[in-house]
Amino acid sequence: MNDSSMRRSAGPTRRRLLAGTGSLGLLGLAGCLGTREGPVPEPTVTSDRIDDWRQIDESRSTVFEQSYGPVTVRARERTRVYEYVDVAEALAATFDASGSPVVFFATRIDLRPAVDQLPADVGRDRLMAEVEGAAVDAFRAQLRNSGIENVEVVDEGTTTVRSGHTATAWRLAGEYALDGDLPLPDGSTQSIAETVEMESRLGVWHDGTDVIVAGGAYPTDPLIEVIDDALPNLADAETLVTELADAETAEALATDPAAFDEDVSQLLIAVE
Repeated sequence: MNDSSMRRSAGPTRRRLLAGTGSLGLLGLAGCLGTREGPVPEPTVTSDRIDDWRQIDESRSTVFEQSYGPVTVRARERTRVYEYVDVAEALAATFDASGSPVVFFATRIDLRPAVDQLPADVGRDRLMAEVEGAAVDAFRAQLRNSGIENVEVVDEGTTTVRSGHTATAWRLAGEYALDGDLPLPDGSTQSIAETVEMESRLGVWHDGTDVIVAGGAYPTDPLIEVIDDALPNLADAETLVTELADAETAEALATDPAAFDEDVSQLLIAVE
């Protein structure tokens, strides 16, 4: 992602916009110009990089109602959740565990009635200022659902997405608990309980019709190194994983985090 004007976030969050806790669907306000009937269209990732990911969850719900004078507005969302296939399968083969720290989220938020039908003092700029503040809190909630805790904003700035719109962009840090048991060459089992440092990227923008929210998370160090640090000296993580599974599994766990960063950054700007 081509970040620009990066700066440390200083503004307060807007928890009053949230209707509860849960997924990215909790975002407070969006903007829809004109009237739409029927369900919220699904968010689409236009980059072919998504071929290396698989969808693991989806949500559709009405998640917010707020009154502005005589008008009550309602936000509706549609969210897709993805995991990086190679890492998820490598962890399953190594630890016999489900879940992965390499995840991506895409959400479309539709506001009804539309922005142009709201009271004159409630414009798109005001709504976007509100939704951006709520987006960070909602993204934290989605990351927690994926096992990523202690998420904090590190930087805030802007980026241009593939459709040409300008997104507010955040970089966040967090932690992922990597737990499992590995069989060792001597027949014993080694318990792994390590904290993996995580980085996340989040973008929010108005596409002329709806608000798009997209982001993902990935470890800051190769997972094979985290495993290796937890093993006794008699075992080498790469060799052990290769023997337990295969070379492809070890290679997936040894992926350079820069590759995940590039993937998430490019997927983020490709959501429509």
